[in-house]
Amino acid sequence: MFAFSILAQEVSEPGDVYPKLPELIVGAIAFGIFFYFLWRWAIPRFNTVLEERRTQIQGQLESAEQTRQQAERELADYRSQLAGAREESNRIIEEARATAEQFRRDMQGRAEEESRATVARAQDEIRAERDRVFNELRTQVGEIAVGLAGRVVAAELDTASHARLIDDYIDQVAASTDGHG
Repeated sequence: MFAFSILAQEVSEPGDVYPKLPELIVGAIAFGIFFYFLWRWAIPRFNTVLEERRTQIQGQLESAEQTRQQAERELADYRSQLAGAREESNRIIEEARATAEQFRRDMQGRAEEESRATVARAQDEIRAERDRVFNELRTQVGEIAVGLAGRVVAAELDTASHARLIDDYIDQVAASTDGHG
């Protein structure tokens, strides 16, 4: 409290509150010199720094805009390439489907042709076997008939008569089967 009362006594004198004229002059001269140095060197340097910073920011903005435009162009290029790739893949898929369908038709045609050929061969083999069995059966029937006829007649027939009897008998048997079946 004692320090506060001493301060109050010092400020209470009116002459101490206002600055003296020489102090004002020295302060004004010091301010003028300070302002001159600020105006002459600091403010131009500050303006130069601000202008450089503004130029740098402007350059960065222009660069960013160019980069954005280039990115948009590349994106458009990539999208067109992607669309082209999709079209190409769809074309390839369609070609593959068409090729697979053609291959399937070819394989089916070959299989049908092979099956017809197999059936034809089997029918030929069946006819050949039937003819062979028929001829064999004709021979056996003829031998049996001649043997029976020889026993019945009690005489042996010659070869020409034998062949004629066999052919006649087979023709009769074939005619009777054709009429019934």
